[in-house]
Formats: sequence, C-alpha cells, structure tokens
Amino acid sequence: MRKTLLMPLIVLALAAPLAAQTVRPGGSEAKDTMEFPILTVSGSGQARVAPDEATVRLGVLAQAPTAREAQTQVNRSAQAVLDAIRKVGVPPERIQTTGLSLSPQYAEARSNQGPRITGYQAANTVSVLVEDLAKVGPVIDAGLTSGANNLDGVEFGLRNDDAARAAALTDAVRSARAKAEALAKALRVKLEEIVEVAEGGVSISPPPTPFRARGALAMDAMVATPVSAGEVGVEASVTVRWRIAPCPGDGPCS
Repeated sequence: MRKTLLMPLIVLALAAPLAAQTVRPGGSEAKDTMEFPILTVSGSGQARVAPDEATVRLGVLAQAPTAREAQTQVNRSAQAVLDAIRKVGVPPERIQTTGLSLSPQYAEARSNQGPRITGYQAANTVSVLVEDLAKVGPVIDAGLTSGANNLDGVEFGLRNDDAARAAALTDAVRSARAKAEALAKALRVKLEEIVEVAEGGVSISPPPTPFRARGALAMDAMVATPVSAGEVGVEASVTVRWRIAPCPGDGPCS
C-alpha cells in the first residue's frame, strides 16, 4: 500500500522542473524579447502635398435695442450671404450653419446698481466647403459684399489623405532605420531583425489661416481677395525595436 502512494509523488517531483523552464530563442515557441538585447529607436517623417479643398467661415453680427430686432437683422443678412455664395457655384449641401447666438449687452455696473441691459447682439456663422480652390476668393468676396461682416479665416485640407499618410510613414521608417544603423555602428552591434513596430500617429497641419477680419474691415473689402493655398503638411512617427547581437572580434560587422 505504501508503494502505491509514493508513485504519484515521484512523478510530480520529476515534472516540476520541466514546467519551470523558459523557452529560449530558436525554440519552437514564440521568441521572448527579454531573452536577447533590444535596440529601440523612434523616427519621424513628413510629406507635403497641395490641398484640394478649403473651408471658409463667414459670419454676420448685428446689434439692436431689442432681441427681436437684432435677430431680424442677422437673419436678413445671413440669407443674403447664403444666396450670394450659391450664385458663385457652391452647392447648398456644402454650406452649413455652424453658429447661432443671441446675447444681451450690458452697461458698466455702478456701485449701487446691478448690470443694466442696453441692447442685444445676434450672430450667425456659416462654414462653406469649397472643392474648387479657384472659388475661395470669390466665395469670400460674395459673402462680404452681401452682408457678412465677420471673416473667421480659411482652412485648407485634403479630401483623401491616404497617399500622403503612406508617404509620411515611409519617411518615418526610413528615419528610424538610419538612427538604428548609426547607433549600431557606434555600439559595435549588428541589427539582426525587427521584433516590433509601433505607429506613433499621423497628423495633418494645414497652412496658416491667410487672414481674419471683423466689422468695418470686412465691409471695406472693395477688391478681389487673393488666396494662396500653399501646401498641407502630413507628419508621422514610428517606434521600431531591433534584436541586436555583438560584432564578432575586432573586425567590422557584416
């Protein structure tokens, strides 16, 4: 009876060391990156391309003694702006109202009185997506001459940025490899293989807004508005991890 009880204990004791073993690189299991030295570098890249669309933001501001009067003035001017922009050739679905507001205006408070309402200010802002960049200037001029007195700038962009993103990522990987090769040479190690790649993100930087104008400055625009699209910058970053090995002897790494 005692022999029967001892057999399972012996089998478990023999199996325990096998269960505690760690698989080394080159085995049938996936490689554990903690078993060999790693070189980690990051790289950044950029691509610059011409934009193919622009968003123009125009607004109407009006002040009046009563809220109804202020809102009526803004509504009348905003409708004239919308009609003028459509006549330039912008489809209605590319024109969107992005801001409506109505707020009281206060007189300076006196020491013995609270704030006093002296009038109201109403505002209406529209965003116009222009796919023909030659129409950006005419859209601005049409809005200003028809009643808009607030120009909140122009933002250029890309309808399809896949090719630009791919170019920026390719440049980022090229930068990371150049850094890794320089470090490997200085450290006298070889780059064996890539064990991990992580994308750090891609961002698009439009050209600076050409100008902004409010009130009388916008109303005084009497000549055609020149607009230069410039280029859109697409930036990307990556992090790459290489498995490395020492160079043999004193000779150069192969």
